[in-house]
Amino acid sequence: MSDKTKIGIIICDRYKLCAGGKCFRALLKKEGAFKIYKGKEVEIAGYTSCGGCPGGNIEYAPEEMIKNGATVIHFATGFIVGYPPCPYIKYFHDFIEAKYGIKVVYGTHPIPQKYYLTHEKLKTWKEPYWKEILEPTLCDEEIRKAYD
Repeated sequence: MSDKTKIGIIICDRYKLCAGGKCFRALLKKEGAFKIYKGKEVEIAGYTSCGGCPGGNIEYAPEEMIKNGATVIHFATGFIVGYPPCPYIKYFHDFIEAKYGIKVVYGTHPIPQKYYLTHEKLKTWKEPYWKEILEPTLCDEEIRKAYD
Protein backbone atom coordinates (compact mmCIF):
# COMPACT_ATOMS: atom_id res chain seq x y z
CA MET A 1 0.00 0.00 0.00
CA SER A 2 1.12 3.52 -0.71
CA ASP A 3 -0.08 6.86 0.67
CA LYS A 4 -3.19 6.92 2.83
CA THR A 5 -6.15 8.87 1.45
CA LYS A 6 -8.71 10.25 3.90
CA ILE A 7 -12.24 10.63 2.55
CA GLY A 8 -15.52 12.04 3.69
CA ILE A 9 -18.84 10.52 2.67
CA ILE A 10 -22.04 12.55 2.48
CA ILE A 11 -25.28 10.61 2.15
CA CYS A 12 -28.75 11.75 1.11
CA ASP A 13 -30.79 12.56 4.20
CA ARG A 14 -33.51 10.12 3.09
CA TYR A 15 -30.98 7.40 3.94
CA LYS A 16 -29.69 8.94 7.18
CA LEU A 17 -30.41 5.71 9.04
CA CYS A 18 -28.34 3.69 6.58
CA ALA A 19 -25.56 1.80 8.32
CA GLY A 20 -23.29 2.27 5.28
CA GLY A 21 -22.79 -1.44 4.61
CA LYS A 22 -22.65 -1.21 0.80
CA CYS A 23 -20.39 1.85 0.93
CA PHE A 24 -17.95 0.23 3.36
CA ARG A 25 -17.96 -3.09 1.47
CA ALA A 26 -17.23 -1.25 -1.78
CA LEU A 27 -14.47 0.72 -0.07
CA LEU A 28 -12.81 -2.48 1.16
CA LYS A 29 -13.09 -4.09 -2.28
CA LYS A 30 -12.22 -0.85 -4.12
CA GLU A 31 -15.36 -1.16 -6.27
CA GLY A 32 -17.67 1.46 -7.71
CA ALA A 33 -16.41 4.99 -7.22
CA PHE A 34 -13.77 3.65 -4.83
CA LYS A 35 -11.92 1.93 -7.69
CA ILE A 36 -9.79 5.07 -7.90
CA TYR A 37 -8.11 3.95 -4.66
CA LYS A 38 -6.81 0.59 -5.89
CA GLY A 39 -3.41 0.05 -4.32
CA LYS A 40 -3.96 2.78 -1.74
CA GLU A 41 -4.86 2.78 1.91
CA VAL A 42 -8.10 4.69 2.59
CA GLU A 43 -9.52 5.99 5.84
CA ILE A 44 -12.91 7.53 6.56
CA ALA A 45 -12.54 11.08 7.92
CA GLY A 46 -16.28 11.72 8.17
CA TYR A 47 -19.70 10.28 7.36
CA THR A 48 -22.88 12.36 7.53
CA SER A 49 -26.08 13.23 5.72
CA CYS A 50 -26.67 16.29 3.59
CA GLY A 51 -29.12 17.52 6.21
CA GLY A 52 -32.22 17.16 4.07
CA CYS A 53 -33.42 19.15 1.09
CA PRO A 54 -32.02 21.51 0.09
CA GLY A 55 -28.85 20.24 1.77
CA GLY A 56 -28.30 22.47 4.79
CA ASN A 57 -25.36 20.34 5.97
CA ILE A 58 -23.60 20.68 2.59
CA GLU A 59 -22.49 24.14 3.65
CA TYR A 60 -20.76 22.97 6.85
CA ALA A 61 -19.90 19.26 6.82
CA PRO A 62 -17.02 19.51 4.30
CA GLU A 63 -15.17 21.94 6.56
CA GLU A 64 -15.25 19.47 9.47
CA MET A 65 -14.20 16.61 7.20
CA ILE A 66 -11.27 18.65 5.93
CA LYS A 67 -10.26 19.47 9.53
CA ASN A 68 -10.23 15.71 10.12
CA GLY A 69 -7.86 15.23 7.18
CA ALA A 70 -10.22 14.53 4.28
CA THR A 71 -8.74 15.27 0.88
CA VAL A 72 -11.70 13.88 -1.12
CA ILE A 73 -15.46 13.87 -0.50
CA HIS A 74 -17.78 11.27 -1.97
CA PHE A 75 -21.51 11.66 -2.45
CA ALA A 76 -23.05 8.32 -1.56
CA THR A 77 -24.67 6.40 -4.40
CA GLY A 78 -28.08 7.05 -2.81
CA PHE A 79 -27.90 10.60 -4.21
CA ILE A 80 -27.86 9.02 -7.68
CA VAL A 81 -30.26 6.10 -7.32
CA GLY A 82 -32.91 7.55 -4.99
CA TYR A 83 -36.43 8.07 -6.29
CA PRO A 84 -35.99 10.73 -7.47
CA PRO A 85 -32.23 11.24 -7.59
CA CYS A 86 -31.00 14.32 -5.74
CA PRO A 87 -32.03 17.36 -7.78
CA TYR A 88 -29.16 19.34 -6.21
CA ILE A 89 -26.32 16.87 -6.79
CA LYS A 90 -24.50 18.88 -9.47
CA TYR A 91 -24.91 22.15 -7.54
CA PHE A 92 -23.65 20.52 -4.30
CA HIS A 93 -20.64 19.11 -6.19
CA ASP A 94 -19.74 22.47 -7.71
CA PHE A 95 -20.37 24.37 -4.47
CA ILE A 96 -18.11 22.17 -2.35
CA GLU A 97 -15.30 22.19 -4.91
CA ALA A 98 -15.53 26.00 -5.28
CA LYS A 99 -15.89 26.85 -1.57
CA TYR A 100 -13.48 24.30 -0.10
CA GLY A 101 -11.13 23.50 -2.99
CA ILE A 102 -11.55 19.78 -2.39
CA LYS A 103 -12.27 17.10 -4.98
CA VAL A 104 -15.83 15.73 -4.89
CA VAL A 105 -16.57 12.30 -6.38
CA TYR A 106 -20.04 11.22 -7.48
CA GLY A 107 -20.95 7.95 -5.77
CA THR A 108 -19.58 5.32 -3.46
CA HIS A 109 -20.72 1.72 -4.05
CA PRO A 110 -21.73 0.36 -7.46
CA ILE A 111 -25.29 1.09 -8.56
CA PRO A 112 -27.40 -1.95 -7.60
CA GLN A 113 -28.96 -3.70 -10.60
CA LYS A 114 -32.53 -3.27 -9.32
CA TYR A 115 -32.08 0.52 -9.21
CA TYR A 116 -30.35 0.53 -12.58
CA LEU A 117 -33.25 -1.31 -14.24
CA THR A 118 -35.90 0.94 -12.70
CA HIS A 119 -34.11 4.14 -13.66
CA GLU A 120 -33.61 2.82 -17.19
CA LYS A 121 -37.40 2.27 -17.45
CA LEU A 122 -38.04 5.74 -16.03
CA LYS A 123 -35.42 7.28 -18.35
CA THR A 124 -34.17 9.16 -15.29
CA TRP A 125 -30.60 9.57 -16.50
CA LYS A 126 -31.26 10.71 -20.10
CA GLU A 127 -29.81 14.24 -19.74
CA PRO A 128 -26.17 14.51 -20.88
CA TYR A 129 -24.87 15.68 -17.48
CA TRP A 130 -25.78 12.29 -15.98
CA LYS A 131 -22.98 10.60 -17.94
CA GLU A 132 -20.35 12.20 -15.68
CA ILE A 133 -22.38 11.51 -12.54
CA LEU A 134 -22.99 7.84 -13.37
CA GLU A 135 -19.52 6.94 -14.63
CA PRO A 136 -17.85 6.17 -11.27
CA THR A 137 -20.60 3.79 -10.11
CA LEU A 138 -21.98 2.28 -13.31
CA CYS A 139 -20.22 -1.07 -13.19
CA ASP A 140 -20.97 -4.20 -15.18
CA GLU A 141 -24.15 -6.19 -14.57
CA GLU A 142 -22.45 -8.86 -12.46
CA ILE A 143 -21.11 -6.30 -9.99
CA ARG A 144 -24.43 -4.37 -9.99
CA LYS A 145 -26.26 -7.60 -9.09
CA ALA A 146 -23.83 -8.22 -6.22
CA TYR A 147 -25.02 -4.92 -4.68
CA ASP A 148 -28.77 -5.67 -4.96
